[in-house]
Amino acid sequence: MNSASPLIVIRQLRKTFVLGRSTVHALAGVDLDIPVGSFTVLMGPSGSGKSTLLYLIGGLDRLTSGSIHVNGQALETMDENALALYRRRTVGFIFQSFNLVSSMTALENIAFPMRFSGQNGAARRKRAMELLRQIGLEKRSHHRPTELSGGQQQRVAIARALVNDPPLILADEPTGNLDTSSGYAIMQLLSELHRSGRTVVVVTHDPRMTRFATHTLYLLDGHIVSEAEYEAASKFEIPSEVSPA
Repeated sequence: MNSASPLIVIRQLRKTFVLGRSTVHALAGVDLDIPVGSFTVLMGPSGSGKSTLLYLIGGLDRLTSGSIHVNGQALETMDENALALYRRRTVGFIFQSFNLVSSMTALENIAFPMRFSGQNGAARRKRAMELLRQIGLEKRSHHRPTELSGGQQQRVAIARALVNDPPLILADEPTGNLDTSSGYAIMQLLSELHRSGRTVVVVTHDPRMTRFATHTLYLLDGHIVSEAEYEAASKFEIPSEVSPA
């Protein structure tokens, strides 16, 4: 990491799930600092714990043990009301599956989070329209998700994540459901958000994302590992399109 002060400080983070008679250690003692204003890419295969880590940073799940401090706030000490306030003021979350409300237009989807911040309808629509213009979809403001391409839906989801002007953007496999061209456009948009001063954390298995990163980390089996360890382990992975004999 560089000398910039950390926005996120994680120590001995553990997350355990009980599935039937089995115990799964999704995160097994992670230590991590993420600097203010960085673009951090966390690489890892499916099942490595990377999405679990992002959900914990975002206050969408509870840790088993350890600590997470974001901008000096200890997430593990917060009750549900405090976590809701933290998510509204600090975090913009971007999901692989977009998570747009199908019955709402693009404009309504973007404006929706502002309902909980006390702003009136006119202010919400004005802010949402500004963001639609920024992402180049102002002419699609009244289109519903089913009337938009995958890339357009993800851009709407990014605008929704920005509507409360959060300092931290968390993206979970943001290019996972997109074609190559649309995926690259989303990467460029995330890079622009970083250059505007936000801290961006992306979890992905798409190596193209590292081109935009200021920091790249690797996660395997719930542990942060070196690039060499990650590449060595990757050589033993069976491609998804190849079935074992």
